[in-house]
Amino acid sequence: MAGNGTVKVKIDKVEKIYSGRNGDMVALNGVSLDIMENEFVCVVGPSGCGKSTLLNIIAGLLEPTSGAVYVDGKEVHGPGPERGVVFQQYALFPWLTVLKNVQFGLKLKGMGEAESREIAMKYLKMVDLEQFADSYPKELSGGMKQRCAIAQAFSIDPPILLMDEPFGALDAVTRARLQDLIRELWAQEEKKKTVFFVTHDVDEALLLANRILVLGQSPSHIIYDVTIPEEQHPTRDTLFENMEMMKLRMTLINQINKDVTTHI
Repeated sequence: MAGNGTVKVKIDKVEKIYSGRNGDMVALNGVSLDIMENEFVCVVGPSGCGKSTLLNIIAGLLEPTSGAVYVDGKEVHGPGPERGVVFQQYALFPWLTVLKNVQFGLKLKGMGEAESREIAMKYLKMVDLEQFADSYPKELSGGMKQRCAIAQAFSIDPPILLMDEPFGALDAVTRARLQDLIRELWAQEEKKKTVFFVTHDVDEALLLANRILVLGQSPSHIIYDVTIPEEQHPTRDTLFENMEMMKLRMTLINQINKDVTTHI
């Protein structure tokens, strides 16, 4: 199921220009895009094509030079509780325990100690960290820190989840485990979140997304957009056995490589 026909995030002619000593650099060139409710969208493209810039504008952490982003019809003017963010670097408070880190956002929403603890422990159990609830981030491995960040993001129950290469710094085994975890968490939720996931890994996009965008570069714009019906969605075991997915994989790689070659 790609989406339910309701536009959750509207990106309307978003342009981002950075000014420097060597002149202006156009990072995003009038990007327009509708992201539907419940979609799991992966954005792929070469380094420097503006993927993270676009995510940060949706998150409200950056302002566009022109154009606008709308969530549920309301223009974005900064961060909001309806948008959870998971970065590549673990955004955990080092002075708080794992449990307290997950409780933090819940308490900001006005939740009491007992209720926030119950919800935090529920999500720590889902990411297999309940036995580390009283540990501090410095005592965790990189993969464990990222699992804690995922529990933190899901626990506050934002309808939109923005993920910026969250598994990019992890080893292959841990990365695969967390890919499966995030897809499982998304799929099992009664009301699925709308996910916008930035990656440079085509295989990761195929495993996770039901819609994949390729962002071109210099300046950044969408050059390819494909939806994968849920009944055709590959698993880790079937990805390289599915001829349709292999054709799509080569199409995505060719789109990226063609764009890179054009701008060398």
